[in-house]
Amino acid sequence: MNKSWIFVILTSLCELLWIFGFNVASTWWHWAIIIPIIAVDFWFLAKACEGLPTGTVYAVFAAAGTVGTALMDVYLFNHTFTPIKVVFICVIVIGVMMLNIADTLSEQKQQKEAA
Repeated sequence: MNKSWIFVILTSLCELLWIFGFNVASTWWHWAIIIPIIAVDFWFLAKACEGLPTGTVYAVFAAAGTVGTALMDVYLFNHTFTPIKVVFICVIVIGVMMLNIADTLSEQKQQKEAA
């Protein structure tokens, strides 16, 4: 696995941590924990963009945050999980997968043209 993908995973996990923190923060020291997590999150995001196309990184980052937040709402904060939510989560995941495939095909085409 490319090291940049590890940074994508780390930035996505950090995003879920600070979003969770937004939901439960009630005192100043909660925010003292959340703010450094946000800073680390954006550092991981920048490191991921050094080795992967920015559009792909951001799409995966945003999708992981969206899907993770929707699941967090259901399992941690007792919101409802409706069939329409499942449909749209699947649309997000399929869209990110297709974007990754498109980037891979584009890279392969550029490599063939350069050769």
